[in-house]
This record gives sequence, structure tokens and C-alpha cells, in this order.
Amino acid sequence: MTFDRSIKIAPSILSADFARFGAEIRAIEDQGADWVHVDVMDGHFVPNLTFGPPLCAAIRPHIRTVMDVHLMISPVDPWIDAFAQAGADVLTAHLEAGPHVHRTLQAIRGAGCKAGLALNPGTGLDGVENLLDMIDLVCVMTVNPGFGGQKFIHSQIDKVKRLRALIGDRPIHIEIDGGITPETAPLMAAAGADVLVAGSAVFKGGSADDPAPYGANIRAIRAAAEAATGVRA
Repeated sequence: MTFDRSIKIAPSILSADFARFGAEIRAIEDQGADWVHVDVMDGHFVPNLTFGPPLCAAIRPHIRTVMDVHLMISPVDPWIDAFAQAGADVLTAHLEAGPHVHRTLQAIRGAGCKAGLALNPGTGLDGVENLLDMIDLVCVMTVNPGFGGQKFIHSQIDKVKRLRALIGDRPIHIEIDGGITPETAPLMAAAGADVLVAGSAVFKGGSADDPAPYGANIRAIRAAAEAATGVRA
């Protein structure tokens, strides 16, 4: 995966039909998804339980774009190799998930993945500055992690603006996860984000057998975001 700051839409399969992941992934990619976002939750760090390495390995052959794996788990270090071997292109760990995030990022890169760092809504940027040369992506949570379909937290807009200034010209993606719709996407794109995770806003109204609504939803989010930046792929 090469770096650029064009708007990328990363549908979260947390909102897909769990019984038809392969078909759902093919459908969203055919309809214009840039990345496929996999929300891994452990029932401990966040109050929900979702996917493990075997699921990631099972869906990897169906993903032609980027497999973006968001680890909402703690401890995270013991699982890095397993998710890397399952085929993750990007592995994102939470700043809040353990006391040695520098070591975690080293391990992710050592496993051959792009390294992402996620921040909960209540976490500031103080812990990020000394890590910027070790990361490829910062994921700003605009909902509290653990469930799909939550409302967007507007206080994160200013955080993204400050993060964008902090990053400067480094090749680091800013990803937004939570509450992304055609209404909130332009707010985050204007603030400096380039990767927009969307679950229900992409999958609503469609299915693997009727994927046209997925495409309409993806195009609506992308168009709104691009209109706010004036930059198109």
C-alpha cells in the first residue's frame, strides 16, 4: 500500500452479514470501498466480543484492497503475530491498551504490518508526539469503542486538527472511526482526516445480493468528504 492523502472509505464489517463475509467483502470492494476495516474486540478492553485471528485468516483471501485490523484488546502484544500471520496489512493498537506502547508499535512493524495507534475520545495527544516516527496511521475514535451505530462525538474535530498539525509532512494517515456519515465525513476531512471508517452508514439498505445501495452510500460519504477538502483521488 502506497501513501497518499486522498479520501479513503473503509467499511467496517461489524455491520455486515456475519454469515456471508466473503460475499459482503466482494460487494463493498466492487462498490468502491478502498479498505476493509475489521473491528477486533475482546470483551475486556471494550464491552463486546467479535473476531479473532482465524476469522481474519478466513476472510483474507476475499480482500483485494487493504485489510485494516483495529485491535480493541488488552493485552495486545501477545496477539500481534497471530493477526499479522492472518494477513493484516495495517494493525492498529490502542494507546490505552498497555503501558509499553512503543514496544507494541515495534512489534507490529517487526511482524511486517503497517503500525496504527488508536486514541479513545477521552485521550489527548500528549502520548502521541514521541511516537510519530514509529507509526503509519493514527485512528481517532469519534465514539467510545465497543459497539457500532453510536453517535459522533464532535469534540474530536479539534483533536484531529491538532493532530494534523503535529504530523506535518510525515506520511501518516489519520483515520476516523465512529459515527461517520455524509454529514460528519466533511467535518473530519476538513480537519485533516483521510481514512473514514463507516459501518451502518455503508451497509444500510443493501445486501450482498443487492449491493447497489452500498455503492451509493460509499459515494455519498466520499463526495461529502472530498467537497470539504477540494482534493479528489
